[in-house]
Amino acid sequence: MKGIDRGAEIVIKKWVKLKPWQKLLIVTSEETIEEAQALKKFALKRSASVDLMIVEKTGMKVGVFFDQHEDIFTGYHVIIGATNYSLVTTRAAKKAIKHGGKFLSLPLCTNDGKPMLSYDFMTMDTKKSKMLAMVIMKYLNSASVIHITSKNGTDLKVYKRNRKAGFFNGVLKDGKGYSSASIEVYVPIEETKSEGIMVVDGSLGYIGKADYPTKIEISQGKIKKIQDTITGCQLQEYLRSYEDEGILVASELGIGLNSQSKCRGKCYIEDESAYGTFHIGFGRNLALGGVHEASGHYDLVCMEPNIYADNRQIMMEGKIITPEPEVY
Repeated sequence: MKGIDRGAEIVIKKWVKLKPWQKLLIVTSEETIEEAQALKKFALKRSASVDLMIVEKTGMKVGVFFDQHEDIFTGYHVIIGATNYSLVTTRAAKKAIKHGGKFLSLPLCTNDGKPMLSYDFMTMDTKKSKMLAMVIMKYLNSASVIHITSKNGTDLKVYKRNRKAGFFNGVLKDGKGYSSASIEVYVPIEETKSEGIMVVDGSLGYIGKADYPTKIEISQGKIKKIQDTITGCQLQEYLRSYEDEGILVASELGIGLNSQSKCRGKCYIEDESAYGTFHIGFGRNLALGGVHEASGHYDLVCMEPNIYADNRQIMMEGKIITPEPEVY
C-alpha cells in the first residue's frame, strides 16, 4: 500500500489503535481534506462514530480558535488534529487530555506539495523509537541544566528544574493519552532561563530549510538577536507576522528520534523528528508541561549536536551514547 492510504492506516491502526466503542473527531481544513478523508476511511473500519470538523481559520494562528473554545472537544474519546499546523499545545487539547480524552497531533504542513501521510518517515518502528527515548530520558529527568554545542557554533544552556521530559512516537498509549507524529524526546524547559547561542543549520520549521547557518542569540529565555543572513531575514519576517512578543520565548528542547526522517526542509514534522538533530521550540508550551502562553509554537532545527545533561554527555555529534558513570 502506497501514498496517503499507507500513512492513514498507520495512524489509525498502529498509533491511535481506535476501538469500536470510541468516538473519534478529526479536525481538518479544506487544504488537508484529502488526508482527513483517508483517515476517516480507515477509522470507519474500526468504529462507527467518526466525525470531521473543518476549521475555517487556517494558517499559523489556527490554534487561537482552540484556545478560545477549550470545551470544543467535549464528548469525544479521541481527537486527531489533522490541520497544517499543530494543535497539541492549545487549551482545548490540554483540557481534553486532562479529562481522559486522547489527542494525536498530526500537523500536515509540507513545502513540496507532497501529502505528509505519504512520506516514508511515517513507517518508523515505534518500539525502536520508544527504546531510544528511554535510554536518554532518565538522564534528562535527573538533570537541572542541559548544555548543547555543535561544530557550527551552537553553545546553549537550557534549564529544566521541576520539569519532566516526555516523548512522542505517534502511539497514544505510549504517550499516556496524547502524542505527536514528531518522533522525539521533548523537555518543557524553564521559560526565562535559556542562555547562549544556537546556530540554526537544519530547518526553520514551517518555513523550510535553513539554507544559510544562522546565529541566534538567546538571553533570559528569549531571542534577543538574529543574524542578518538570508535565512535570518526569513525568520525575522516570519516572527513579526505573529504580532506577539511571547513567540520569542524558548519553551521546549526536542531531540529527534526518527531514523527514517531526513532534515530537508520539505516537511516540518520530518525535519524536527530526524535522528541526529535537536530543536528548540518557541512560543506556547502548555500541553507539554510548561506554563507559557503565546499565539503559536514553532521549532528551529539544528544538526549534529553534542548534548550534556548535568555534564553527562548523552549525544555526540548527533548520535545517542550511553553516558559514562560518574566517578566519586
